[in-house]
Amino acid sequence: MSLPRSNYDPRRVCSNPIPDLNLNFGKHRRTIGIYLAGALFALANWTFLDAAILSVHAHPPYEDPQIPPPVHVQFVDWVPGICLLLGMLIINLIDKDRIRGDDYGDSTAVWRARLFLFIGFAFMAGGLAGSVSLLVLKYVMMDYPEQYTYYGYANVSQNVALMLSAGVLWIAQSAQTEYDYSLTL
Repeated sequence: MSLPRSNYDPRRVCSNPIPDLNLNFGKHRRTIGIYLAGALFALANWTFLDAAILSVHAHPPYEDPQIPPPVHVQFVDWVPGICLLLGMLIINLIDKDRIRGDDYGDSTAVWRARLFLFIGFAFMAGGLAGSVSLLVLKYVMMDYPEQYTYYGYANVSQNVALMLSAGVLWIAQSAQTEYDYSLTL
């Protein structure tokens, strides 16, 4: 099937057009991004705290009350979220102009800022990898019932939402506000 010549663009990859979403929030773009990052952060931590509270109040099956629950959320489950949170803090505390080298200051400051940015991303990647490996090794391979594997899924979803929150916050903080003016010639 060939398209009419008027609708054909040789630069296109897909034959179906992707709808253009005009999400122009105007001067509130930065504020909406920061609130969205906060909402993702709250959702991430609420998901994991829900699993931790369910783990504390887990009870044995009613038909056999002598058998304790097979697994609980322990400190090991908290470590990936803590690592990812540290990485998020490191990344969002770095001055964006320092990374680009727009500061015209010390040349080693750019190198140090990029090093800390790498360390922050390494913490975040380590946290996500740790939560996935914890899910597989502690919950999936032990073949626990679904009510107990939820603890591992909540851990992974917490880390994914924290990474999305860090990305949204990075982009929102990089956006110019209505009070920032570019005075370059």
